[in-house]
Amino acid sequence: MSKKEPTPEEVNAEEEEISESPQEESKETAGEVEEETTEEKPSAEEETAAEEVEEKEEEEAEEEEEPEEEREEIEVVEERTYTIPLRKVWGPPRGKRTPRAARLLRAFVKRHMKAENVEISNEVNEELWARGIRKPPRKITVRLVKDKEGRVIVYPATA
Repeated sequence: MSKKEPTPEEVNAEEEEISESPQEESKETAGEVEEETTEEKPSAEEETAAEEVEEKEEEEAEEEEEPEEEREEIEVVEERTYTIPLRKVWGPPRGKRTPRAARLLRAFVKRHMKAENVEISNEVNEELWARGIRKPPRKITVRLVKDKEGRVIVYPATA
């Protein structure tokens, strides 16, 4: 009296049979499917060749950018190295410490380099955020570089 439930394998076989409709078979015999597959698709070799060309262009662009960085080094007006104490950062709640450390760093640089435009490099920012928002470093050693325009860039100190 009870009907046997079909197994997953039987269900998959039934779905495959349903998906193969008579319309698809007629298309195959008419050659329409072959026309669809013969559309122009770039081969794997052509795609890799195109990627290599793009990589070469990126490398050339990077080489062109390096002289600009060297020009920045020529424009250096003043360069100093400081160890900045960040003990005041540990006063506020844990969830606000690292953003406060970044603000404290910026304020320190403005005060000591007498500049309004301060940029913090990615390396220094990553060093501040290395242990997350709750545990910034107690102190950080940085190299401050001031250029002709009065802009100060904060880099990590080199040993």
